[in-house]
Amino acid sequence: MSETCNDSCSTCGVDCNDRKEPQNEFFVALNEKSSVKKVIGIVSGKGGVGKSLVTSMLAVNMNKKGYRTAIMDADITGPSIPKAFGIHGKAVSDGKSLMPKRSDTGISIMSVNLILEKETDPVIWRGPIVAGVVKQFWSDVQWGDIEYMFVDMPPGTGDVPLTVFQSLPVDGIIVVTSPQELVSMIVTKASNMAKMMNVPILGIVENMSYLSCPDCGKKINVFGESKVEQVAADQGIQHFARVPIDPAIASLVDNGAIEQYDTSMLDALIDTFK
Repeated sequence: MSETCNDSCSTCGVDCNDRKEPQNEFFVALNEKSSVKKVIGIVSGKGGVGKSLVTSMLAVNMNKKGYRTAIMDADITGPSIPKAFGIHGKAVSDGKSLMPKRSDTGISIMSVNLILEKETDPVIWRGPIVAGVVKQFWSDVQWGDIEYMFVDMPPGTGDVPLTVFQSLPVDGIIVVTSPQELVSMIVTKASNMAKMMNVPILGIVENMSYLSCPDCGKKINVFGESKVEQVAADQGIQHFARVPIDPAIASLVDNGAIEQYDTSMLDALIDTFK
């Protein structure tokens, strides 16, 4: 056993006599030159609720706190993480592994957009191929020493979320939603899947929760009254956060500068899994 062993065999690339592989036939070994301490999945029951935005903000927040942070963009057919961070061009290889791109503040990022010939090329792949790419992002990318990896999953409960839950050592998930009435059913689907896979639900983030009037500061509930507190209570989830509708967010994402946004509204949520 290595002197620096932390007993986390699922995220260790060292082949030693004391190694204990998890009892999971679908498990994929992490790249041998990488170490990832915690894997947090970001999920949503439907598209268009800002899951990739919340993933970016969580990573930015954790990185600002001094933790070595990474994002795996597992939303293969709808990748948007590189755009938010202003990352372009193709990822390079050292001959054995792909190297993740790094953001301006040092967040490691891997996305299918970084391996396509053109970032605007459509990804017209069947489910098994898409799921295979996600596994390769874990096994074939040299992440280095990462303390927190955030995995941006596609919406729903299909092939890719299932692949992530079965193949990666996911420590917990955060569910992203919006204030609309159907949110309760959508969140319930996502949380039920996590419970069936024995993955803890760390919290809920309600995106587009409100709009602050630029003149008086009053909070306007554009999509109706917030339901995140009630939904969290119904699902037995203790922690939640609200992200407002803010034109500054759209501007920063369009300019690849999401790292400049104040993500302090997520502090309380992040403190629960640090």
